[in-house]
Amino acid sequence: MSKLQLKKLLNSMDKSDIISLMLEMYDTKKEIKEYLDYYTSPNEKEQFLKYKKIIQKEYSLNMSEPNTRLSVAKKAISDFSKLKPSPILEAELMIYLVECGCKYTYNYGDMWEGFYDGMVNNFIRALKFMQKHSLLTEFRINAENCVKWASPCGYGFAGEIKDIFHEYYGRQY
Repeated sequence: MSKLQLKKLLNSMDKSDIISLMLEMYDTKKEIKEYLDYYTSPNEKEQFLKYKKIIQKEYSLNMSEPNTRLSVAKKAISDFSKLKPSPILEAELMIYLVECGCKYTYNYGDMWEGFYDGMVNNFIRALKFMQKHSLLTEFRINAENCVKWASPCGYGFAGEIKDIFHEYYGRQY
């Protein structure tokens, strides 16, 4: 169904039918419940911390065997983004994922190619987002940490992270 079709349908319904539909969706879909709860009582920081914890769990240095599932971490960012948070918190969550991945490989040694590709792609995505919203300065230290923690890693990962950093911040690091 297109947005136009949905709009026509909603316009044809009376108020009580729309309320019933909303309540049914609220009860049956976790994502809708979360969105409506946030919409009616936005607590950006609480939601940010919730999604940050999901990422942290995937790349935790305190677990004997963390999951390191990039798909779960990316979904956390995507779900947070759907709430339309402030760009600064969205950027912070995006760079946090890369920091966690870089710190994880720094502490545990070389990873597999897909791991590195995912971190590189997310580093680019985070820095592009920050540039678009004029937030590069606020997150320079976070980006420098990514370079530092990637530095002993193999397979060209350290060089790629450093090159991406230089592309956005210049060669001062």
